[in-house]
Amino acid sequence: MSQGLRRIGYAFLCVLPFLDLAVCAARPLRIPGVYQVLGIVLFAAVVMAAWSVGVRVIGTKDARARKLALAGALLILPWALIALLWVGLGAPFQATLQENSMRFLVLVWSSILVTSAFGVLQVALFDGGERFDSPIAFAAALVAGASYLVCLNMSLARVGMALGGDETPPPAILGYLYSALEFLACIMTYVTTAGFAIALGRARLLGRGATLAYATVSAILVLLLVMRGLNFPEISGNTAPLYTRPGVIAGIPAIPWIMPCLLGAVLLRRAGDVAS
Repeated sequence: MSQGLRRIGYAFLCVLPFLDLAVCAARPLRIPGVYQVLGIVLFAAVVMAAWSVGVRVIGTKDARARKLALAGALLILPWALIALLWVGLGAPFQATLQENSMRFLVLVWSSILVTSAFGVLQVALFDGGERFDSPIAFAAALVAGASYLVCLNMSLARVGMALGGDETPPPAILGYLYSALEFLACIMTYVTTAGFAIALGRARLLGRGATLAYATVSAILVLLLVMRGLNFPEISGNTAPLYTRPGVIAGIPAIPWIMPCLLGAVLLRRAGDVAS
């Protein structure tokens, strides 16, 4: 695989989460026959980029490279699914019930994929001799994954009830429970990201500057989320634009997976370097 192609693929994977957010937010793209084609094109581009950077290493005999490649692929996969299925989806209040059902189904599976990826990465780092930061980071990942799994399934169940014609408002305590779990899931995902970035830095798989950047950005996002407060805020056409509410953006369920996706691109590149 040529180095030029690998560099292009790596750059594409690094911009993937931001490209996804832009394309998914554009509700006018949700035209039958248009958004499906765009989604397939984006997904194919992700697959080709990931393959060129390092996914192909999963089939080699180098155990360390295989684990790094698998962890990287699992961290990127949620954003590949979003690219495939969310073109023009928009915010929940803009989407139909069927679209929101698919939205939360993707989020549920993405939470499983991200947690699984961190599990594989913890094993890879442990085998490589990093046995302090990675176990702590993985413990945070388990808390985040469990919290995501519960709160997102609550949303999925609520949409399913609405699809079945049941518009009964849920008990207030369930709303507070959702807010608490979603808040915890986002906070612990940022903690997980910072922890694994530090562990990767100690294992010399991530540069000192990049390690500091991941830890700093994670800390800032945690601070913004804490300043926002525990209760999940209203997001609708009647509220202020999201770009004026950074704390709200930090707590949108998919946002904490942006930096793990970037780590996934790094892991694929490192796996490709080890195997080459």
